[in-house]
Amino acid sequence: MDILQVANLTKQFDLYKAVDNITFSLKEGEILGMLGPNGAGKTTTIQMLLGVLTPTFGSISYFEKSLFNHKEEILEQVNFSSTYTKLPENLTVLENLTFISYLYDIKHRKDRIIKLADQFNLNNLMHMQCSDLSAGQMTRLTLAKAFINYPKVLLLDEPTASLDPDVADFIRKFLMEERKKFQVSIIITSHNMAEVEEVCDRVIFIDQGRIIANDTPEGLAKTIDTSHVELLVKDGLKRTIEICHEKGMKYEIKGRYIVIDVKEENIPVLLYNLMEKGVYYDEIAIEKPTLEDYFLQVVKQKHESP
Repeated sequence: MDILQVANLTKQFDLYKAVDNITFSLKEGEILGMLGPNGAGKTTTIQMLLGVLTPTFGSISYFEKSLFNHKEEILEQVNFSSTYTKLPENLTVLENLTFISYLYDIKHRKDRIIKLADQFNLNNLMHMQCSDLSAGQMTRLTLAKAFINYPKVLLLDEPTASLDPDVADFIRKFLMEERKKFQVSIIITSHNMAEVEEVCDRVIFIDQGRIIANDTPEGLAKTIDTSHVELLVKDGLKRTIEICHEKGMKYEIKGRYIVIDVKEENIPVLLYNLMEKGVYYDEIAIEKPTLEDYFLQVVKQKHESP
C-alpha cells in the first residue's frame, strides 16, 4: 500500500526550476533514500512534502488524501528532522520537547517525553539550554522531536550527521526497529552512502530537479561495472603502477596499499599480468561496486557534460 504518492511535482522560482516534474511513491513500512548532489532539489522536495512550500504544479497525497485539502489532518501523522534546522536556543531541552508536543494530539505527553529522553539519551540534558548543546546532542534532540507524535511518515534530512559512530549506529538500528514495530514509512536524505545501503529498501536519485534513477541500492550499484582491487604490495609497486598505465586503469596509493579500478571480468588478467612482472603482494581484497560508486559516477558525468 502506498502511504505517500507524489505526481508530476514541480517547483519553479522565477526562471529556475528547482524540482522538475517528479513522480514517486512511498509504501507503508518502507525506508526510501533520496539522494543527489548539492542543489539537486532534495530540500525543496522535502519542504513541499511538509507543506512549507507550495508546488508550482503537481500533487502530493498522504493516506490517499490530498495534502492541500487535508493538511492539518495529515501533518498530525507526519514529522520531520534535519541536522540543519535549529530549535529555539533560549529554551531548555525539556521546554522544547514540551512545547512541540502541544502541536499534536498526544495522550500522556509527559510519559512520551520521558520515554523519548531515555531512548535518545537526553536525560542528563533536559534542563540545559539548547544554546549549550553540542552538534551531536542537538541532532539527538531533533530526532527525539521527530518521534514525539508517533508519526506514520517520517522525513529525515541527514539524520546521523554530527553524531559519533556508535550513536549513529544506534540511530540506524532505532529507525529500522521503529519501522519493524510500527510500520513507519521513512524518507532519508543522506550523503553517507554506506548508511543508505544499510537502511534503505529503495533509492531515488535526483539531479537537476529530476529523478534519474529509482531502484534498490543493490540495483543502482550493479549499473557500475568497475570493481576495486586493493593490494598490499610486498615487492613491485613501481611495476604495478606501470601495468596500470599500460592498461589504462585508474589507481590510488593508500599508504602501503594500491587500489586499482578494473572491470570485474578483467580481474584475472590483471592478476596474471602482476604475476608475469614478478609482483608479490601479501594481501588482496576485491570490492564490488557500491552505491557510492554510482553517486560518484553521476556527479562525474554531470561535471564532464558540456
